[in-house]
Amino acid sequence: MANIKSAKKRIKVIATKTARNRSIRSAVKTQIKKVVLATDAKDLSVAQQALTAAVKAIDKAASKGIYHKKTAARKKSTLAKLVNALA
Repeated sequence: MANIKSAKKRIKVIATKTARNRSIRSAVKTQIKKVVLATDAKDLSVAQQALTAAVKAIDKAASKGIYHKKTAARKKSTLAKLVNALA
């Protein structure tokens, strides 16, 4: 355990940021799963709505620095291909 006051604060701040990042990353995974399940069920309208929500969540995560912008682009592209295959 740290002895210096600033080091103790950094430990607390890092724990807070880690929890926030984990929460947002988990929410993105949930949105992605909804798109995949809708495409597996071949339900185009639900898949499109889920895709919109997933893209929004991915963009938010990328803007907060949780995902690199190219990682976000790759995830959105993959999901769009899944949904477009139904149409």
